[in-house]
Amino acid sequence: MLKQRIITALVLAPLALGAILFLPLTGFELCIGLIVGLGAWEWANLMSLASRKAKGLYTLLVMAICVALTWYIPTEEIWVQGQLTPIYLGILSVAALWWAVALLMILAYPRYTSMWRNSVPIRGLFGLLTLIPTWVAIVTLRTKLYDIDPFYGASLIFYVLGIVWAADIGAFFVGVKFGRHKLRPNVSPGKTLEGLLGGIAASSAIIGFAALHYQVNASMIWTHILIGGLTVGVSALGDLNESMFKRCVGCKDSGTLLPGHGGILDRIDSLTAAFPVFALCYVLWMT
Repeated sequence: MLKQRIITALVLAPLALGAILFLPLTGFELCIGLIVGLGAWEWANLMSLASRKAKGLYTLLVMAICVALTWYIPTEEIWVQGQLTPIYLGILSVAALWWAVALLMILAYPRYTSMWRNSVPIRGLFGLLTLIPTWVAIVTLRTKLYDIDPFYGASLIFYVLGIVWAADIGAFFVGVKFGRHKLRPNVSPGKTLEGLLGGIAASSAIIGFAALHYQVNASMIWTHILIGGLTVGVSALGDLNESMFKRCVGCKDSGTLLPGHGGILDRIDSLTAAFPVFALCYVLWMT
């Protein structure tokens, strides 16, 4: 299993690096749309859709929305005079509300689940609220200041990836060594409060360095640190959210697309919460 995970990571890492750094913006949008589409195929499993036709239709719906946004809002109109297009800002704002609702669902689980766990349309809507804003957030960050510095947006994406992955690694090792208090045992028995705190601590060095690198005003440095900490905390929410839906349908992994890792969603679950929340905070308070 470990060997498969390492081989898969060694194959995917340079592909992801190349896509973020070197794809033209429209190609990058479509590439992320494809990844989100694969996530939608797996989300269909969390909706208890059994037939390939039904899963395919849901996947096409998600990808069609991404393509429609790409067509309707050209890359040069995503940011105009430093302002994000209202459509993308609205989607990110809705995403923030969705993750607040998801937090309440996780805290209440397994109570009050009857209103959504047996409803395919509602779980499908939850998928849209999870996947579409992730695409919007990544595109929002990648296109920021692209005409001035083509790699500035890429650095923002790498920042989010860095703090979330550092948090995941820190949470794993601290949780294994010191984990005693379960975070939400009804949702994900393996997650602990100590692990969460360890993850935040592990990512703090990256957050602090980035705050000093991107901000020169002292008050903005603290804003950057607070937003980085919030992003890491919310990333745990994304993980717990997927675990909750997997528990409802009785599956361990969202899919089998990534040998040794499970499915696409199993790898990006933290990012589906982290990217939209960071992007919204960035737009509102860091630009």
